[in-house]
Amino acid sequence: MARIGEAVRRLAERSKDLPAAAVDAAIAVACWSYVMFDAGVDGTFAWWVPLAGALNCLPLLWRRRFPFAVAGITGITTTWLSMVNVLSDVPAAQLVATYTFAALSPPVKRLIAVVLTIIGISVSILLPRDEALNLGVIGIMFAAAYVLGTSARARRDRIAMLEERALRLTREQETAATRERQRIAREMHDILAHSMSLVAIQAEAGPVVVRSDPDKAAQMFDTIAATSRDALAQLRRSLGVLRSAAETDREPQPGIEALPGLVERVRAAGVDATLRQEGEPRRLPPDLAATVYRLVQESLTNTVRHAGASRVDVRLAWTAGALRLEVTDDGRGPGQAPASGALPPSTSANLSRDGGGHGLVGMRERVAAVGGGLDIGPGPGGTGFRVAATVPLD
Repeated sequence: MARIGEAVRRLAERSKDLPAAAVDAAIAVACWSYVMFDAGVDGTFAWWVPLAGALNCLPLLWRRRFPFAVAGITGITTTWLSMVNVLSDVPAAQLVATYTFAALSPPVKRLIAVVLTIIGISVSILLPRDEALNLGVIGIMFAAAYVLGTSARARRDRIAMLEERALRLTREQETAATRERQRIAREMHDILAHSMSLVAIQAEAGPVVVRSDPDKAAQMFDTIAATSRDALAQLRRSLGVLRSAAETDREPQPGIEALPGLVERVRAAGVDATLRQEGEPRRLPPDLAATVYRLVQESLTNTVRHAGASRVDVRLAWTAGALRLEVTDDGRGPGQAPASGALPPSTSANLSRDGGGHGLVGMRERVAAVGGGLDIGPGPGGTGFRVAATVPLD
């Protein structure tokens, strides 16, 4: 029986490349030929036997679409052919139908088909000839066909599960890659927008200051150099994730401890910048600390580039479960002109202060990623601009 099963499996493997209709037609013809051969050997061949054999085997052409119905039709015709002594040995068509419903039918229909098959076998063997030995042999054949069909169904289900798992893994990898690209894009934007804004403002004011105050001009050029070096260092860290693990230096992202230097660079650019903290500071996870730093960096970048502000205040308020960050300037709010005596906004700006630019979109994404909230709009009394974010600490 094991050899028969192995032969059937090999035949199934070889027939995979053939059209299903051609395979089913070949099976139906083979089963019909066997009925004709069996009737001829036993001397029971008559004019109606080819028609009866066709009625028994022809439904196999639709066995894949209607396995339960085909099993019922072939079962009835097989029982009748056995009772009229046309089939005396192997009910080939019914064995194929048994394999098919075991492989394709749902559990309830499989159970019903098994019960009806047992009844049909018993009726076709015991009633006309009362040969109990044949009942055992035929029963083994049907059991083998059912087991082969069940194995085929299990193999198909396993393949489908593996394909679904591979598809899900591919989607997860694509999603992770997309998130990583977005993260790198936000990092690049924050680093370049902030640093280049400070450099541009210092460079634009340099030719004027170098004639009136050479010492201050030297200080401005030192600020440009320091800002550029810091930007290069941060860019190296951000781009390090694109290299292999052996090439990546594991320097941490800037966090809250780097905020004083960030505010100092803005102050060196000519904006009166202050930083104050309220409450008891806590140690933050690296990703959350980097988020806070980038929010302050982007807010100060917008102030320097677009607000024309003379003053900007950064405030961190620590509570038991959250950190509230607020950056407020006295520059140009939505629909406002620059404050009197303030630095003019950069002419190279391409980021609006009404939430439509890439920087503010990146801020919203960062805050949403840590489960916080972001509020962007006019400052107190409708003057200036305010960025307020709340990030959970738990």
